[in-house]
Amino acid sequence: MATVLSLTFIPVQLTAAPRSTPSGVVDPSPVSPAEAGRANELLLRLNEIKTMDKSELNPSDKKELRKEVKGINSELKAISNGIYLSVGAIIIIILLLIILL
Repeated sequence: MATVLSLTFIPVQLTAAPRSTPSGVVDPSPVSPAEAGRANELLLRLNEIKTMDKSELNPSDKKELRKEVKGINSELKAISNGIYLSVGAIIIIILLLIILL
């Protein structure tokens, strides 16, 4: 039982099939170049915040940085278009399909 419960907290990313163009050619990149550029900018900003010396900041500045990091992370998740399921959730779905069918 402990093993099953521990597996419920391991996230697994599922992605949709690659996009295809009107001519029928499959687009290998799931995000547009503009989205990729924006994602790179956000990642650079996250690295800047991570390397910052936060010991000299006052509490309000630290709070603003935390809000900025949360906003950047949510924007990166929106760009990735991924669906995240834990292994436990996948096992439960499979068990429900077996029981109900």
